Formats: sequence, C-alpha cells, structure tokens
Amino acid sequence: MRVNTLKRAAVAFALALPGAAVATVVAAPPAHADGCYTWNRTLSQGSSGDDVRQLQIRVAGWAAYGGIVRVDGVYGPETAAAVKRFQTAYGLRADGVAGSQTFTRIYDLQKDSDCTPKHFSYAELDNGCGKGGWAGGPLSASATRENALRTMWKLEALRRSLGDKPLYVTSGFRSIACNRQVGGAADSQHLYGNAADLIAKHRSLCDIARSARSRGFSGIYGPGYPDHDDHTHVDSRRENNRDKSSNTKGWSAPDCGVK
Repeated sequence: MRVNTLKRAAVAFALALPGAAVATVVAAPPAHADGCYTWNRTLSQGSSGDDVRQLQIRVAGWAAYGGIVRVDGVYGPETAAAVKRFQTAYGLRADGVAGSQTFTRIYDLQKDSDCTPKHFSYAELDNGCGKGGWAGGPLSASATRENALRTMWKLEALRRSLGDKPLYVTSGFRSIACNRQVGGAADSQHLYGNAADLIAKHRSLCDIARSARSRGFSGIYGPGYPDHDDHTHVDSRRENNRDKSSNTKGWSAPDCGVK
C-alpha cells in the first residue's frame, strides 16, 4: 500500500508553504441546471431505481460506524440513515427523506458535469505514477472510474467531518505497472479505484483514521501500521466483489487506537 515516494514528498513540500414506509412520486424538486444528474422526485424508504442509486453514491460517506451504504438502487433503512446523517451534517431537517432541500445541497456540492464533489477531482485520484488515465488495472477503465467517483464522495464526507479543511490525496488509482513500481500490495485496492492515501495540514493522520471509521471506509491503515506513519490509507474493500480478498473490514492504525 506504499505510495509513490516522490509524489508524497511533493505534496508534503506544498503543505509546508504559506420517512414513509412506502414511497410515492410527489411533486418534483425544482429543476436544476446540472450537467451530471437531476432528481425528479422525492425519495424515501421503499423507493427504488437509478435515482436511488445516484443518491447512494453521494451519501456513501455517511454510513454508520463500521458500516457501508450499498449502492444497489434500493432505498432501505441503511440509505435512510445515511441520508439523515448527511442532512444533519449540512444543517437540514434530518428526516431521512431525500427531497428538494437535500438535492439542492447535493447540487451545491457537485461541482460540475463530471459528477465529482467540489473538493475532489478525477485528476487527484488518477494514475499514481503520473501517466494519467484509468486503464491498466484489473477492471475496465469505466468501472475503475466509477469506483473512484464513489471514493471521492466518501472523501467529501470525511473532509466535512474533519471541519471542512483540505485533505490531500497522495495516491489514488494505480495501474498494475504503477502498483509494482511503488511496491504496493499485490491485490491493492488502489488497483480498483477504491482507495486513497491521505495527508492533511490542519488535522492529524490519527484524526483522519478515526473519522474514516464512520465514513464508509472498510479499509483503514495509518500510524503504527508498517509503512503508514506518513499517511492514512482508506479504501472500500468490503464493496469490492472483483478482487481476490474476502469482503471483510481491515482496520489497523495502532497509534490512533484504530483496529
């Protein structure tokens, strides 16, 4: 899981410088000029469809402690609880129902037509060895890019939980060749677009590791774990059905009390 040493050094140098049980279709939320996605109905428990799936991607980082939000297009209790946490975090009425106010807040966070949250970009999660692109991993480029999008929305939630101060990604997606070059684990979650290595200027690595436990990350490695004293690694291994590992939690940041 080690990242590109030169890339991390460059970043470090930069930091040193100055509801309802059954859903019904109700009045649509106000139209929003959004090139990515626009919701056209209120969603609550019992709803299903691609609009639910799109919502789940964006609230994936508001899971319960040690939990995840399954991106399956079914609005169950897990999704309702994540929506409620999202609403609380952004000062909205916390009822677990996704209506116009919730969608408006998501639109505000969605910075442009590529669906990424406003504080993270595909460029940050791109090939860690500087070549760019999403090819060269175990999955298709489009599938890897989709995983990276979910990762970014989790990072947006993590950033919010840490006081809305910048988080810096020192390594995101890696091609197989890149992963070998930096000495990554053979079946690293970085290969799938499911992982990010993080540092911050305003919060400690332990703060990141601790908060990540309630941001939908099932893989967390930080201070006290071998080769992770200079960054905190987060990933979504429980949701990865395409790797060679079991879908289980893996947390280890002993110096932070994360295990």
